[in-house]
Amino acid sequence: MITKRIIPCLDVKDGRVVKGVNFLGLHDVSSPVRLAKFYSDCGADELVFYDITASAEGRALFTDILTEVASTIFIPLTVGGGINTVDDFDRVLKCGADKVSVNSGAIRDPSLISQAAKRYGDQCVVLSVDAKRVNGQFRVFAKGGREDTGLDAIEWIKSGVQNGAGEIVLNSIDTDGVKNGFDLEMLDAVCQVVDVPVIASGGAGCVDHFKTLFHALPKVDAGLAASIFHFGEVAIPDLKRELAADGINMRLTGFSAPT
Repeated sequence: MITKRIIPCLDVKDGRVVKGVNFLGLHDVSSPVRLAKFYSDCGADELVFYDITASAEGRALFTDILTEVASTIFIPLTVGGGINTVDDFDRVLKCGADKVSVNSGAIRDPSLISQAAKRYGDQCVVLSVDAKRVNGQFRVFAKGGREDTGLDAIEWIKSGVQNGAGEIVLNSIDTDGVKNGFDLEMLDAVCQVVDVPVIASGGAGCVDHFKTLFHALPKVDAGLAASIFHFGEVAIPDLKRELAADGINMRLTGFSAPT
């Protein structure tokens, strides 16, 4: 049985971790370096670091903070934000990232996925998709959820995997920050068309939402969340123990923080 992963997400703006609702109303949370170390110590399986305004502001990702985060943690690190070229992949990987997440950059140039996969391997390329319902269709949004691309999300994800994306992060804008549960309908539609790991993002509000996710959609490999971890509403060690007790295969080693 494949071990399911619990992944905290650091949305970073101006060097600080922030969190909002439906991608709007951002509030300051903490230092990314401090939070990253905390999650690494308390049993997170991986960590995602997004420079959430890099693409919208047309700039490169902040590598100084990223380098410090990478040197602080001992779990796999996925990094995204402002990734527009293969050189951006190279720069981020040299800062200590294990995987690179592409979103707006791949929408502008779909060949970026295949270029990066050929150079670094499929396992290094994560296609992150911000999707929202528009007139009954799952639509891809760019620039941190600000711009409707007109692309069908399911077809876009399918083509991304065909081009070499080794993992999918599906961010449901409809459920982001609302804490009413993951977007099971949208996730199921994605799982039907790809055979690479799918990470669910957007909507986690309690332990039961993770239980529902993994039981209802066995093909989903990981649950990603931000605010419930940042604000101490759910402790990762407790979450993983409860999931394991509910028959979900979890990695239960590596806890060093008090629980």
